[in-house]
Amino acid sequence: MIKACFWVTLLFLSSSVYGAKKITVVFGEVLAPWVLADTNQGIVVDIFTEAMTPLGYEIEPVYMPYARRSAAFLEGGIDVVSDMNLNTIKGHHLTGYFSDVAYSYENFAFSLQKNQFDISQLNDLKNYSVLSWQDASIHLGKAYAEMANNHPRYSETFDQSIQVKMLFLERYQVIQMDASIFAYYRAQISSAGEIDVSQKVDRFALFGQSPNGFMFKSEALRDQFNQQLKWLKSTGRYQKIFERYLN
Repeated sequence: MIKACFWVTLLFLSSSVYGAKKITVVFGEVLAPWVLADTNQGIVVDIFTEAMTPLGYEIEPVYMPYARRSAAFLEGGIDVVSDMNLNTIKGHHLTGYFSDVAYSYENFAFSLQKNQFDISQLNDLKNYSVLSWQDASIHLGKAYAEMANNHPRYSETFDQSIQVKMLFLERYQVIQMDASIFAYYRAQISSAGEIDVSQKVDRFALFGQSPNGFMFKSEALRDQFNQQLKWLKSTGRYQKIFERYLN
């Protein structure tokens, strides 16, 4: 009996060590501090990694331009895609299993304070040239899409550092992005000394928080992630991830 238990235990340990299943997850590639592709870190990366590695999974991150992520998920070879909401899932015709909300961006419209723009509602953006992030016209819902699709001076870019540069170089009058991403790239550009980003800015809260989660090919994997996400929050580790990058 003891010998049988020994072999069962050994078999379990062997499968844990040598049979760890790899999860391929695709993230947007220029989303600091949410995603730091150079170091495989960032808020979004850490949330997923710290949720799933305790279960014995090996996480293989893949970084792509924002709109390319959905196409890669459709083509196959990708287990999970980040930064999903119901608008994006529907807009890109994705099929799979959507997680609970894992994190939220807080988007603002930014302009140089010296211009004294009056922006109080979404349609006011039609009065100014706007540079947003790739897929925003799908991700942010019907009203935003209508504004973007009928705006002759609206553009999107996958590289959010370019948005910040274009604002301070006065190539665009308004940029639309998450406040933490704006602050990160503004500090980075300032440190590099390539562009003067010292001008004061106004920011307009037109969009509210943008809740996001992960889209899974596997329902079982999705369910495991949801359970682990609750565990991260209950232990305080979830909050520490945010403090690690936003403080």
